[in-house]
Amino acid sequence: MRRYELTDEQWAVIEPLLPKAASGRPLAEPRQLLNAMFWVLRSGAPWRDLPERFGPWQTVYHHFNSWRRRGVYARILEALQVRLDAEGQIDWDLWCVDGTMVRASRSAAGAGKKGAPKSPPITHWAARAADSGASSIWSLTATAFPSRSTSRRDRSTSARSSKRS
Repeated sequence: MRRYELTDEQWAVIEPLLPKAASGRPLAEPRQLLNAMFWVLRSGAPWRDLPERFGPWQTVYHHFNSWRRRGVYARILEALQVRLDAEGQIDWDLWCVDGTMVRASRSAAGAGKKGAPKSPPITHWAARAADSGASSIWSLTATAFPSRSTSRRDRSTSARSSKRS
């Protein structure tokens, strides 16, 4: 058996919970589809990088989305929870889904969206310590610190206006 694929015992539990082909074209092999989905989800690879042994990536992706919308994964999870509970192997106080493999969006890391307005300019501050002798406590006073983006024209304009007043 290959990495990330279902064992025969696991498949026997899950098989009855998967949808059957109603009519028309026969459904792709459900076990192969599920193994392909597990491969993509566990490896972190894009759908297009799915190995050829699983068939066309578009087919696998279509079934993945279709089964998600129809609640197939929720039914599988519920059935597995009921089975583990009956065997006394699940602690409902500690049960949780491990989200360490969930990829965060760019905006979750602080990046802005395309076309979104830019963040307001940052005011730069410098801290100046007041000399207090041998004391271990320092008093900090915040003072304005001109940013590099401030143009000379802006600084000279503000200097002239202060002389007039």
